[in-house]
Amino acid sequence: MDQAASLVADLRAFIAQGGCTDAQFDALALRLFAYQYASNLPFRSFCQRRGATLRNVRTWSDIPAVPIDAFKALELRSAPPCEQERVFMTSGTTGRAARGRHFHPQLEVYDLSMVRNFAQRFMHGTGRMPMGILFPDEQAMPNSSLAHYLALAKSEFGTAESRYFLSPEGLDMPGLCAALAESERSGQPYALLGASFSLVHVMDALRAQGRSFRLPAGSRILDTGGYKGQSRELPLEDFYAGLSQLLGVPRSHCINMYGMTELSTQFYDDGNAVIPSVKSGPHWIRSRLVEPVTGRDVAPGERGILVHCDLANYNAVTTILTEDVGLWAEGGFLLLGRAEGAAAKGCSLAVEEFVKAAGA
Repeated sequence: MDQAASLVADLRAFIAQGGCTDAQFDALALRLFAYQYASNLPFRSFCQRRGATLRNVRTWSDIPAVPIDAFKALELRSAPPCEQERVFMTSGTTGRAARGRHFHPQLEVYDLSMVRNFAQRFMHGTGRMPMGILFPDEQAMPNSSLAHYLALAKSEFGTAESRYFLSPEGLDMPGLCAALAESERSGQPYALLGASFSLVHVMDALRAQGRSFRLPAGSRILDTGGYKGQSRELPLEDFYAGLSQLLGVPRSHCINMYGMTELSTQFYDDGNAVIPSVKSGPHWIRSRLVEPVTGRDVAPGERGILVHCDLANYNAVTTILTEDVGLWAEGGFLLLGRAEGAAAKGCSLAVEEFVKAAGA
């Protein structure tokens, strides 16, 4: 068994177990760091510029965090390209900017990470249930990590009548209303999953038709990704109040997923009865709040830029500097929006440093 295959096998076992100690997390994080340091040249150059070596990186929090925009500038991979490789790309919502690319030699780790976490955080141990997907399928969007995530949700947790209600042709509102009405009639709980902006379009269409539903107890909604200029912007309070009012799903069952193309693991909240909600992840991902230029942890009680160390990211880099502002809260962190001002400039400088190091 080669090194990558051995790592994947151990990583799958690690994800499948019920939890881990700090020492167990560190041990696997350092194995992955050594693998990526040896195999991922741009990452090794960046580490050397930061003075991080196999000798002095002793814990997961010592691993240099790669700025998220580096995925747009360079190929971050430890394994060479292969025929079965999947490439997930960022949505490219900021004009003609380059799209970030995340290379997956295979998806067994990504899929296991998603399924284990989703079963606990969204399904809460429930078996299969009918699902409506408000996002195009993988055929329409083969490079979308969200399309793959939702396809997994449907195939692993949806019943036979689960279906997509959004395609490149648009939103199938009559079909969705029929499915919601059937759930109301039968008393069978229903799950509605999709991009946040898709749910805004659904709410607008229901209001225009003067319609609303009272979905059965146990029904739930998952939104993710924000609005991305694809719908009108709604304050979080109005968004979740509208979902609850129009679909009859309590806000405690309106779950937001926080994820990104550059990661292989997702964060969830426990509903949005109170906003902003507390986000948390499974045992194979850990987070820090840092000052973006120095990479140092912020003082307790201060806002910082989120850094995530995702052990499921075995091929690219485990540790990523996002552009998201966070604040520690009991049980996880609050997500407070995108970096602005000095923090945004700090993120930009971090990207410049990474690109310079990779070209050195």
